[in-house]
Amino acid sequence: MSHDSGAEGKNTKRLPATYKAFVAKHPELGRAHESVAAAVEVAGPLDAKTLAFIKIGLCVGAGLESALRSHVRRAMQHGATEQEIEQAILLGMNTVGFPRTVAAWSWAQEQFNRGTE
Repeated sequence: MSHDSGAEGKNTKRLPATYKAFVAKHPELGRAHESVAAAVEVAGPLDAKTLAFIKIGLCVGAGLESALRSHVRRAMQHGATEQEIEQAILLGMNTVGFPRTVAAWSWAQEQFNRGTE
């Protein structure tokens, strides 16, 4: 999972406290994590909005609340509509199940209410 800021600390208000504490204790691992994330993002032809949709799907499947909210926010920043994001989440229903899909949908609703910040 990539974050909006690098391990160096820009835009850290968006990062979960646990992530910030981990990177403070292990900055070299934070830098490595961000380096891999950046390399993966440019490794192929997918645009930022598509990458966010894929990350949303991965988060639904893995049940990752904080990461899902982050990728919903990023998708919105790259022009995704709420309807597009909801469809990306709903695609998980037959694969990962109704409860996990509804949970992810509720997390997305909370991020929609917060906006892109």
